Amino acid sequence: MKMQLAEIAKALNITCQGNEDTVVSSVSFDSRKITEGSLFVPLVGERDGHDFVESTIAHGAVATFWQKGHPNKPDNIAILEVDDPLTALQELAVCYLKKVNPTVVGITGSNGKTTTKDMVAAVLSKRFNVYKTQANFNNEIGVPMTILEMKPLTEIIVLEMGMDHAGQLDFLSNMTHPDVTVITMIGEAHIEFFGSRDKIADAKMEITNHLKEDGALIYNGDEPLLVERSAKLSQQKVSFGFNEADDIWTDDYHSYKRHASFKVNGSDQKFSIPMIGKHNVANAMAAIAVGRHFGVPDDEIASALNSFKPTANRMEWEKGDAGEDIMSDVYNSNPTAVKAVLNTFSQIELTGTGKRIVVLGDMLELGSKSQELHEGLADSLDPESLQEVFLYGDEMKHLYDVLKDRYKDMVHYYAVDEKQKMISDLEEAIKPDDIVLVKGSHGMHLEEVVDRLR
Repeated sequence: MKMQLAEIAKALNITCQGNEDTVVSSVSFDSRKITEGSLFVPLVGERDGHDFVESTIAHGAVATFWQKGHPNKPDNIAILEVDDPLTALQELAVCYLKKVNPTVVGITGSNGKTTTKDMVAAVLSKRFNVYKTQANFNNEIGVPMTILEMKPLTEIIVLEMGMDHAGQLDFLSNMTHPDVTVITMIGEAHIEFFGSRDKIADAKMEITNHLKEDGALIYNGDEPLLVERSAKLSQQKVSFGFNEADDIWTDDYHSYKRHASFKVNGSDQKFSIPMIGKHNVANAMAAIAVGRHFGVPDDEIASALNSFKPTANRMEWEKGDAGEDIMSDVYNSNPTAVKAVLNTFSQIELTGTGKRIVVLGDMLELGSKSQELHEGLADSLDPESLQEVFLYGDEMKHLYDVLKDRYKDMVHYYAVDEKQKMISDLEEAIKPDDIVLVKGSHGMHLEEVVDRLR
């Protein structure tokens, strides 16, 4: 972005204390990422961002928001005094969004929203100038930051929108007024805060609260909770899934070790994605629906899906030090996601004397249902197809208690303070022909296990 301080001050209905002609070329709330020409946003959390303003000046910041009444206001940088720096960041993003005026695609869902975002952006980039959410900047801070990072010539912005409480997606939808919304699925993520999948579905549907009148909702048609709720919308609706009742559906898909291929109804085009699993085929069908909505032909959609680059730590294959193949899926975890990846992993063909080894860490934020949902993973674990299991974390003890008779000495449990022991035992157990799945919530930091095995 490039905006003069005078323009920013006018947009926020405030005055600028400093040179109004100064041009801001970027916005950052992280003092470590300040570059020449930055506007600093001093958020107040565990640390008070105001304490870092002086260091941002040394790194090239030309202006800063400053909360009214906050002491020790500096006099060596342009000041935009605001009631609340976060609110000011959001209001500035709304202003810049109106200025650039791109088409907005908003994507949410309990699982798959980041992968779907990457797929959708790749597909639309075949015909349009596209900017997308980086990493998973998908909350009240991340969405406005994504908007402010887009270039002035952006035609479509693809925004991932997350939520962990009711009202959050309504807020983000009101900020962005999407032209197209996508809901990938309803799972149990954050059930600790919502209590039921029905309430999760209600919260996910908030993304449509400010959907433009001529907009479209693209949703998982195999989820009855979404079918029921989407029926109330007057906007265009497109469903995807694995049943003939869906608008876009497939029963012709194949998952291999490093890719999946499929066809959809009404088209001879063969699609292939560099990811595996039925759930990723569903994400790809959502991207096909978005691409078709914007007039991208199937052959170009197929080309984009074949070569898109997923965000890190989502079903990535790594090579282990012993020669084994490691599937790293350690960004997040919930029961729906774990069952999907276990089903996929169990079908990958083995070579030689290899075995399938599963490493599972706690699924977080499941509240009072945590024990039940961890125990429920046992239905997806069979010694015939998943030969050895390593379980890590307090909650995984519940799953271990269910599996120990079934797996005998081929299931192993480790408490939170035993990660290094688990890694050592893994290194001893793994042979060159083995394949290893590592899956857990981000807070369990199983990327450390992957790094060691590599």
